Amino acid sequence: MSARTTVHLVRHGEVFNPERVLYGRLPGFRLSDRGQRMATRLGEFFADHDIASVTASPLQRAQETATPVARTHDLDLGTDPRLIEAGNSFEGHRVTDGSGSIRDPRVWPRLWNPFQPSWGEPYEQQVARMTSVVRDVRDAFPGRESVLVSHQLPVWVTRLRAEGRPLVHDPRRRQCALASVTSLEFSGRTLVSVAYTEPAADLLIGADPVPGA
Repeated sequence: MSARTTVHLVRHGEVFNPERVLYGRLPGFRLSDRGQRMATRLGEFFADHDIASVTASPLQRAQETATPVARTHDLDLGTDPRLIEAGNSFEGHRVTDGSGSIRDPRVWPRLWNPFQPSWGEPYEQQVARMTSVVRDVRDAFPGRESVLVSHQLPVWVTRLRAEGRPLVHDPRRRQCALASVTSLEFSGRTLVSVAYTEPAADLLIGADPVPGA
């Protein structure tokens, strides 16, 4: 029987963002106090797992989320730019009700193709880079588990592709909460199951998930 290998795709915890901007790939956005508690919870969640590697997006919020998991298993924290947030031309804009930008005629030229999407990094490109990291750690640590800490949209479209669903979707319907874990289980190199859990579910009450974070 082929070895069962699991790759966990983790979304970072809550970010300190009092100005409520869509921070995207901007530097300097750290975890909030609640986000730090979420990261601690993830370290506890993975404590009894056979974790062989922990790798994070280079952005600060992902690095801080991954640190307790790596520390729990006495592992060096790896960094991989392929796990970075999706590119978005609205980066740095303030977020109000989630639709304010669309009401401004000056931004309409960016919205011509929601299937790509035209305002940011194409879904296919996100899936390609994320999947390449998944394959790398799957093949490097057969029969064990690896943790990849990334961001909501890259994790979500990777799950959609894994489940054979269309990449075009309603952002309001994403099942990818802060500090959530999407687990891809492989038998050899064949994907056999996808699971989802929220280790910090109780901490989500009152949390502030900025769209596209």
